[in-house]
Amino acid sequence: MTHVAPLGGTAVQDHVALAEIELCGELIIAASAAEDRLSLESIDAVLRVAEERKPADRPRGRDRR
Repeated sequence: MTHVAPLGGTAVQDHVALAEIELCGELIIAASAAEDRLSLESIDAVLRVAEERKPADRPRGRDRR
């Protein structure tokens, strides 16, 4: 016996997951349009990071080209 979800209003949406997918898509679009690697500042702008990163908050040992 096969169980099929009933039609109409029973779909569950994970709004957090949908928002993350949307941001990921925007990041992919920005990366594909860029001539070089995106800087941390560019990534923050695409992801709409509200708080500006302080130099001490940046990951150490990473190349920021």
